[in-house]
Amino acid sequence: MNNFNKSNGLSGQYKQALNYTSAHYENFPVASFLIPKHLRKHVAVIYKFARTADDIADEGDLTVEQRLEKLDEYENMLRQTLASVPVNPFWAALKNTVTEFNLSSKYLFDLLSAFKQDVIQNRYSDFDELLDYCSRSANPVGRLILELWQIENEKAKYYSDKICTALQLTNFYQDVSVDLKKGRIYIPLDELNRFGISENDFFKSVINDKFKKLMIYQIDRTEKLFNEGEGIFDYLSGMLKYEIAWTVLGGKKILYKIKKNDYNVLKKRPALHKFDFIGLFFKAFIK
Repeated sequence: MNNFNKSNGLSGQYKQALNYTSAHYENFPVASFLIPKHLRKHVAVIYKFARTADDIADEGDLTVEQRLEKLDEYENMLRQTLASVPVNPFWAALKNTVTEFNLSSKYLFDLLSAFKQDVIQNRYSDFDELLDYCSRSANPVGRLILELWQIENEKAKYYSDKICTALQLTNFYQDVSVDLKKGRIYIPLDELNRFGISENDFFKSVINDKFKKLMIYQIDRTEKLFNEGEGIFDYLSGMLKYEIAWTVLGGKKILYKIKKNDYNVLKKRPALHKFDFIGLFFKAFIK
């Protein structure tokens, strides 16, 4: 590890992770100024780890086989990093974060498992199957944040999972039109059938009363998850409480915009803008 403790080593990698994080759009603040400076770089390096793997699964023109091969390579680098010597300065920074805070490496591997699943699975038969995906694609991030803040309470973890799952579902509804271009539908097939909607209706951008009722059902359920997850505020203190409040408000704002667009997620992709973030920031302090 000592070989990386230079300006172009650990400190340089953490700086790059912070720059990387600030350059990517999310519906929630990542490594914002509300996070104590000594923790901000650690949040950023975890984000970079996850986002890089997500991009391997999603971006570019790689074949399924090539994506899986690259994700396997990425996972092998993680295993090698945790077991012995990091393969490069970025992995050294990640290992430093994992070691310093005794983070559960399982959560990192869970994320990679979800990204691999994205490559090979583009339909979900029911909500339980989708929840299993969320338990690996989103919930580990919240668990890692709690570990960075040394919060070990089981109820806090429970509420964190609710919020992270709600954020993941919100992202699905926000990105319906984007995911369709990749051949993916994240709304459970049994619920499409229940509301009389076919997969073809999605690809033909059919917006009717049945589709709206389907989306109302999805959004109402997600709002309940957000509301239940807000029990986590009893276990948070300091600026982390406001950071998480800001995050929850961002997710809820996306759901509000979907409603305002009359649930037309097939043609209109809602997004948060600068003034949304500013308004939600001040609202977070009066939660």
